[in-house]
Amino acid sequence: MDPEWRRRVKLGYDQRDPKPDASEAVAPYRHPRKILGIGLNYKRHADALGAEYPTSPASFLKGDHTIIGPGESIVLPPMSHRVTSEAEIGLVIGRTCYEVEAADALGYVVGIVPVLDQTAEDILRENPRFLTRAKNFPTFFVFGPEILTLDDLAQADLSEVRVATYRNGALAHENVVANMLFAPAELVAFHSKVMPLYPGDIISSGTPGAVEIVPGDIVECRIDGVGVLRAGVTST
Repeated sequence: MDPEWRRRVKLGYDQRDPKPDASEAVAPYRHPRKILGIGLNYKRHADALGAEYPTSPASFLKGDHTIIGPGESIVLPPMSHRVTSEAEIGLVIGRTCYEVEAADALGYVVGIVPVLDQTAEDILRENPRFLTRAKNFPTFFVFGPEILTLDDLAQADLSEVRVATYRNGALAHENVVANMLFAPAELVAFHSKVMPLYPGDIISSGTPGAVEIVPGDIVECRIDGVGVLRAGVTST
């Protein structure tokens, strides 16, 4: 058993996830028990949208059918005519976490991973109650190529980690974790008091800004010291 796969098994990831082929760039795994997305978690992003700051984390759930990895394409659905992509830092839970405090929360996070989270913006703008539909089309959650453990990060508290959204090689938005409304530890603690978090669960911690995407685009999430996630865009 290679070291990477042994690590995934130790974390308890769903055994439906096949052993990765070292020759392919794929999502680290395909079947987390849940993916939690966080909306409006950077002050600048909320300001740009003219939105009020959330008083507690604004979260939503995504299904594992949305997952793709590097080397796969984001497919724009025919139901939507305006899709955006958002670079985010994904927090990967490493052990069962329930009713923990923020001071202890990062001890339950095994590492971070680049994420591209997609939204059917025109559907969402019809009605904010359409968030589940707007966020859950296939290919609307890209993550990988690797999970970097917190032990390997120079910034253990994550505060100076920078995340950036790029489209076609050009920087669109960037920010650092210190400018989040709710820090990673707060996100983990808050949600652990709502529901148990299990090994392999992902909290996608919010974006510094979204870009509209069209077929032929290349969109990237770049996280300093962690890596680059890149995906092409196509349509059905």
